[in-house]
Amino acid sequence: MNILVTGSRGQLGSEIQRLSGETDGMNFFFPGLPELDIADAEGVARFCDEHRIEAIVNCAAYTAVDRAEEEPEAAFRVNRDGPRALAAVAAGRDALLVHISTDYVFDGESCRPYRETDPTSPLGVYGQSKWEGEEAVRAVSSSHMIVRTSWLYSEFGANFVKTMLRLGAERDALTVVFDQAGTPTRAYDLAAAILAMLGRCDRGRAYAETYHYSNEGVCSWYDFACAVMKLKGFSCRVKPVGSEEYPTRARRPHYSVLHKGKIRADWDLDIPHWYDSLEAMLKRCC
Repeated sequence: MNILVTGSRGQLGSEIQRLSGETDGMNFFFPGLPELDIADAEGVARFCDEHRIEAIVNCAAYTAVDRAEEEPEAAFRVNRDGPRALAAVAAGRDALLVHISTDYVFDGESCRPYRETDPTSPLGVYGQSKWEGEEAVRAVSSSHMIVRTSWLYSEFGANFVKTMLRLGAERDALTVVFDQAGTPTRAYDLAAAILAMLGRCDRGRAYAETYHYSNEGVCSWYDFACAVMKLKGFSCRVKPVGSEEYPTRARRPHYSVLHKGKIRADWDLDIPHWYDSLEAMLKRCC
């Protein structure tokens, strides 16, 4: 199977690239900008024809949540128009599209983990652009799997864990919000899950599925920060604060835990707990 991975310089794309050498029967292509612009349907079509692409994993995204409020056109171009172009190209070639989405499609007003069938209600431009990207994929693609995830981190790029590592080494104390709950997701684990799904999928079947994937368990950003400090042995004290004391341009969901029963059942996945995955990541790279 020839597989195109977009957003290959990001956290998830980098983890897929690292794991790609361990797969059998899969040949990966990892173009980046300016070689491939996902919103350029003609360019994507040429690339897919040249390399006989049979599946596309779309890891490309505009993820600057606060900046998206000031740059809506840029956010929608990457998060909605790009997936629509990829879906059209995939549909024209009977290729499977795996599209990565986000917990930010929900408003965070739930008191139980969100299922794939729960109503969506994005709070800001980022979440709305990702939701419209999902809808574009559903409308255009003849075979797709949309995978929503949350609180992604890795040893690549910029993310919450790397910020906490830097601040924990520099400061005696810091403040982190305690009233936003969700589940961290190690990009390595999500990448492994996606590759497992690709390896097990029926290449003659047209899929039309939405899945949730994060690590297991639940925590606040405060809990997450405390875990980083504990595992690294930092003396930096983490102080909890409410969201009202840490205003941001874009509103965040107060609760965005994802229910993962469907993806576990359909693909027989063993999903690690967030604390175990954080410990594994820190042992590996930091």
